[in-house]
Amino acid sequence: MGKNQSWATEFVLLGFQLSPERGVLLFWVFSLFYTFSLLANGMIFALICLDQRLHTPMYFFLSHLAIIDISYSSNTVPKMLANLVTQKRAISFVPCIMQTFLYLAFSHAECLILVAMSYDRYVAICHPLHYTVIMSWTVCTVLATTSWSYGFLLALVHVLLLLRLPFCTSHEVNQLFCEILSVLKLACADTWLNKMVIFADSFLILLGPLCLVLVSYMHILRAILKIKSGEGRKKAFSTCSSHLCVVGLFFGGAMVVYMVPDSSEEGDKNKILSLFYSLFNPMLNPLIYSLRNAQVKDALGRALQVRSR
Repeated sequence: MGKNQSWATEFVLLGFQLSPERGVLLFWVFSLFYTFSLLANGMIFALICLDQRLHTPMYFFLSHLAIIDISYSSNTVPKMLANLVTQKRAISFVPCIMQTFLYLAFSHAECLILVAMSYDRYVAICHPLHYTVIMSWTVCTVLATTSWSYGFLLALVHVLLLLRLPFCTSHEVNQLFCEILSVLKLACADTWLNKMVIFADSFLILLGPLCLVLVSYMHILRAILKIKSGEGRKKAFSTCSSHLCVVGLFFGGAMVVYMVPDSSEEGDKNKILSLFYSLFNPMLNPLIYSLRNAQVKDALGRALQVRSR
């Protein structure tokens, strides 16, 4: 077969180098985390759909975040779990590229949804009298649709640039799944354009949105400090702190991987960060929003009361 026939290749996901006993132990631990993540995000999504009191812009975006977290973890974790208990860690070219595409699409979409959520909090606290006009359902739908569309469009650009490369050297991906930087290392051609697009994308989708979030919260903090009621300040801080926790977890790790020079060379460190993104972050997000959000806890209480009757 010719040098450019990369469709016929097969990659091997190295993952963590563990003994069989530790691999089985981590399989059960990670399976528990993954199951909890699916149930928690599914619960958040179901509560928002079923409870009329949660039919507001903030929870509309939160429902999209729950869908993204379910999809994000389901794209990478099942194969990761299988690799913990099997010696054959191979993945064919097409599933690998699809995993890369979906990983990029969901991560881009989550980034933009988090920005939309920060804008919603900014309008709610800084312009409460005009909130229903500014954050109309049309605006919310446009913001959500744009987030998903740009996520998949930008992911498609990266994948098309990846597909033009031949893979004729080592087929061992030093990652838990087909992460784009790890796959690029296996190409036997110049990847300068790919890396430049990734770096530019990092500024566009990470640094730019993070700056928007920070500016929004500077205005929010100033508005909160002007609230005379202690209860009002506490409520405003509560709704914003949950979102800030999620923003910090998401943007912090992503910027370390994609914007810190030579960070892609630190294999085990990046594997742990990838594990955090794929498994722990989707599990923590619903916990952060449910444990720190009185409305979500009230909605869950009402749902349990109805079910017990």
